[in-house]
Amino acid sequence: MRIMKRSTLQKFWDNPQHADSEGPLKAWYLETKKAQWRNPAEVKQKHQNASILTNGRVVFNIAGNKYRLVVKIHYNTGIVYIRFVGTHKEYDGIDAETV
Repeated sequence: MRIMKRSTLQKFWDNPQHADSEGPLKAWYLETKKAQWRNPAEVKQKHQNASILTNGRVVFNIAGNKYRLVVKIHYNTGIVYIRFVGTHKEYDGIDAETV
């Protein structure tokens, strides 16, 4: 998969308050980069705790469910767009379907 906006992840883990997210986010990035997901079922097969939303949106639990990562996947082109990364409290303040 091609991941758009890795810088969003780096900006998050560079924040000293979220330094513990660096390893898990890098692991997610490297794993996703190697993936070839063609549909939501293939994402769910690899990430059982991921939440599949409408319109290509997927919510991943990061760092033992301490953080949330929302992406939009275009399965036909193999592109993953990072839409949001944050704490659970920050996640509760967004609409993951439209962010």
